[in-house]
Amino acid sequence: MTSPGRNHGAVALLPPPLLRYAAVVALCALCYGNSLHGEFVHDDVWAIVNNPHVRPGPGAGLRDVFTGDFWGKRMADNKSHKSYRPLCVLTFKLNVLVGGLTPFSFHLVNMCLHSAVSCLLLHTCEVCVFREAGPAFITALMFSTHPVHTEAVSGIVGRADVLACLLFLMTFLTYVRCVGVCTAQTSMPVTVSPWCLGVSLLLGTCAMLLKETGVTVFGVCLLYDALELCRKPLLLCGSRSSFRELLWFCSPLIKRVGLVSGYVALIMSVRLWLMGGSMPLFSEQDNPASFSPHLLTRFLTYSYLLSFNAWLLLAPVVLCYDWQVGSIPLVETLGDVRNVATLLLVAVLLALCLHCAASLKKRSSPCLLVGILFLSFPFIPATNLFFRVGFVVAERVLYMPSMGYCILVVHGLGRLWSLVGRWGATVLSVSLLLLLLLFSLKTVQQNHTWLSREALFRSGIQTLPHNAKVHYNYANFLKDGGRRQEAIHHYTTALRLYPRHASAMNNLGTLSLHPEEAEGYYRRALESNQHHNRALFNLANLLKSRGEEVEAEVMLRDSIRYGSHFPDAYSSLASLYAEQKRFAEATEVYRRGIETCPESSDLHNNYGVFLVDTGEGDRAAAHYKQAVRLKPVHYVAMVNLARLFRSANDNKEAESWYKRALEVTRKVDILTPLGALYYNTGRYQQALDVYREAAALQPDNTDILLALAQVLAMAGRPRETEQICLKILSRQSNCIECYRLLSAIYSKQGNYTQAVETLDQALQQNPKDPNLRAELHFSKGNHLREMDQLDRAFQSYQLAVELKPDQSQAWMNMGGIQHVKGDYAAARVFYQKALLLSPGSKLLMENLAKLDRLEKKLTEAAPPWT
Repeated sequence: MTSPGRNHGAVALLPPPLLRYAAVVALCALCYGNSLHGEFVHDDVWAIVNNPHVRPGPGAGLRDVFTGDFWGKRMADNKSHKSYRPLCVLTFKLNVLVGGLTPFSFHLVNMCLHSAVSCLLLHTCEVCVFREAGPAFITALMFSTHPVHTEAVSGIVGRADVLACLLFLMTFLTYVRCVGVCTAQTSMPVTVSPWCLGVSLLLGTCAMLLKETGVTVFGVCLLYDALELCRKPLLLCGSRSSFRELLWFCSPLIKRVGLVSGYVALIMSVRLWLMGGSMPLFSEQDNPASFSPHLLTRFLTYSYLLSFNAWLLLAPVVLCYDWQVGSIPLVETLGDVRNVATLLLVAVLLALCLHCAASLKKRSSPCLLVGILFLSFPFIPATNLFFRVGFVVAERVLYMPSMGYCILVVHGLGRLWSLVGRWGATVLSVSLLLLLLLFSLKTVQQNHTWLSREALFRSGIQTLPHNAKVHYNYANFLKDGGRRQEAIHHYTTALRLYPRHASAMNNLGTLSLHPEEAEGYYRRALESNQHHNRALFNLANLLKSRGEEVEAEVMLRDSIRYGSHFPDAYSSLASLYAEQKRFAEATEVYRRGIETCPESSDLHNNYGVFLVDTGEGDRAAAHYKQAVRLKPVHYVAMVNLARLFRSANDNKEAESWYKRALEVTRKVDILTPLGALYYNTGRYQQALDVYREAAALQPDNTDILLALAQVLAMAGRPRETEQICLKILSRQSNCIECYRLLSAIYSKQGNYTQAVETLDQALQQNPKDPNLRAELHFSKGNHLREMDQLDRAFQSYQLAVELKPDQSQAWMNMGGIQHVKGDYAAARVFYQKALLLSPGSKLLMENLAKLDRLEKKLTEAAPPWT
C-alpha cells in the first residue's frame, strides 16, 4: 500500500513482479489445496455425472453440446433452465477424456483456473486500475482468499463463473489495448487496432458462452472507454457550440459504441433464438419474491437482497450452498427493519458514485471507476431487473463482482493510509494481514463442506436450520443411503417449514410402508403441484397394483406430458399396455420413449424384455446391447442378453455375458443362471463353484441350497448332498425336492427302506400338484419293487396312474408285476394301455411278445378238452 511521502519505502517492501505472481498462485494453492479430494456434490452430479453431453456415449457429440443446456437438456425443452454454456461443458468433456470421471482432475482444474484469474486480476490492476503495484498486489491477495469464492472454486459447476471471469478480464484488457492513447486534450482516442477490437468481441462472446453474466463485460468496456480512455476530450466537449462538430469530435467513440452495441444485440438475439424464444420456468421455491403478487414486496425484497449480497462480500461469516425456501423471508412492509440495510447500501453507492465523478474530474487514478463497474455490471443479471432468476442468493454469482469489491476496499484502505500517521499505518498493515489470514482460514474451513454430499448437506442444516430446501436435500441423501427414519424426519421438517413442498410429500410417499398413507402423500403433492410428474407416476403405480388401471393409465400419460424426459413413466405405461395385451400401443410408447430419452439404458433394457415376451427376441439383443453401451455397468441388461443367447442354445456367448455381468457385481441373480448353464452342460465342478459363491452370499436361500444339492448329487457327492437337504428340511419341512433327492441318494446306496420312508414323508406334506404326487408314488413303487414287495409296489403304481393316467411307465411296471405273478391277462391289459401312451416303445413290444409266447406255450401244454 502506498501513500504520499511514503512511495519509495512501500515499493521497496514489495517483492519483485515474478514473486508477486508466484505468491498469488501459492496462496490460491494453500487455500484450495484441501478441496482437491472432494467428491462430485450437489449440482456436480447433474451437470457432469448424469449429463449425457459430458459422459462418453450417445448424446456426447459436439453437436449435442452446442444444442443443449448446461444440464444436458435440449435448449428448446420447456424443462430446460436455458443456461447455454457450451464452452464450459466442453471443458468438462476434456476433463473426462483426460482423467475420466474422477473428481480430482476436475477440482485441480478449478484451482488452477482460480489461480489464473487471481494473477490476471493482479495484471489488470497494475495496468488499468492503480498507479502503483502495491494496491494491485493486495487486491489480488484479497480476491484469491475471499471465502465467498468457495462455491465457485470447490463446487465443480462453479467453473462456469471462474472461466467467465477469466475471459471477462481478457476481454477488458484486449479492448483497452485496441483504443489509442489520447495525444492531446483536443483529440479523441481512435481505434488503433481493429484486430484487437475483433479479438475482444470474440473473447467477450466466449465469456457469455461460459456463463451468461460474461456478456456484461461489453458494458464495462464501453463505460471505461467513455469515462476513462476518452475522459480528457469529453471534459472539453461542453465548449463545442455546434452539434455537428460535437458528433465529428466524438465519432471514434461513437463508432466503437455503435459497433459493440450492435454486436451485443446480435449475439443476444442468437441466444434468444437458441432458447426457443422462451425464458426458463422456475417455481416459487426457487425465487419466492418473484411470485409475490404485490409490487411493493417484490421491490423491497429485491432491494434488500442487494444489501444482503453486499454483506456477504463485506463479512462472509455465514455461507451456505443454498439460500432458497425460507432462508430470507420476504420484505413486505416499509416498516421492516431490514429496509435500513437497503437505505445504507444506497447511501454508500451514491457516495461512491459522487466520489468517482469527482476523481474523474481531478484526473486521478480510475480505481473507483473500475471498482464500481466490476462490482455492479456482472451482478446486474442476478438482480431480477430484466428477467426472473432461479435463485434467491447464490454465492457463486458473486465471483466476478468480488473483483470490484476488492478494488474498492483496497482503494479505501489506501485513502485511509494516507490520512494516518506511522502508528496508524502499522495498525492498518497488521489489520490487513489479519484480514487476509481470516479470509484464508475461513476459505479452508468452508472447503471442508464441499468434500462430500453429506458434509455439504449437513453444513446447510447447521447454517440455515430454517431453510426447507437444505432439509429436503439432506433427506434425499439419507434416502439414497437407506437411512429411512432419518430421511422421514428431515422430509417432515421441510414440510413444516414449507407446507407446499410437493417433492417432499412425494418422497415421503415412497418411504411409507402403508399403501393408504403413501397414496395420501402423493395426492397432497398433486394438490400442491398438479404437474408433479413423479407424484403422478408413483400414484399411478400404486393404483395399478390395486387393479385401478383406468385411472393409472391417465396418470401415467400425464406424468409423461409434464415430464417428457422421464423414462420410467414410459416403461410403466408400456408395461400396463402389455399386461392388457395392447401390444401395439405398448410398442408405440416404448418407441416414443426411446426417441425422447435416447440416453436411457433402462428404457432400452425394458423394451428388450417386452420384445422377448412378445416373441420378437431376435430384435431384443440390439436393445440390450444399446443399454450396455449407454451404461457399461448395466448388469441386468447383460443377464437378459445372456438368457437370450441361452434360449438360442448359444452357450458360449451366454457364458461370456454372464461373466461380464459378474465383473460389474457379484450378485446371486447372475450367479444362479450361470450355475444352471454349467449344470445343464455337464460342467459340474464349475457349477459347484458358482453355486457355492451364491450360497455364501445368501446362506438362507432355499432355492440356491437346493440347486447346490442337486449339483453335488450329480457330481457324486452323496454325503454333502444329504447334509444340505437335511439342513433345508430342518427349516422347511415341505421341501418336496429335498425328499426326492434324499430318496435318490438312499436308493443308489441300496438303502431302499430309508428311500421309501423318505418318500412317505414327502407324501405326508400333501403336495397340491397331482402330477407331483403321482411322481412320488411312482418312485416309491420303484423302490418297493427293488425290495421285492410287489403288492405294495403295485398299489403305489396304481395310485400314480389314478393321479396321472398318461404315465406309461407306471402302466408298464404294473403289467410287469402281473407278468411276474403269472396273471398274464391282467399283464396284457396294462401293457396295452402303456403301448397306447408310448406306441413306439420297443420294451413294451418285447414284453407283449414274451407274453404271447408264454400264453402260446401254456395253450400247447394244456390237455385237450373233453
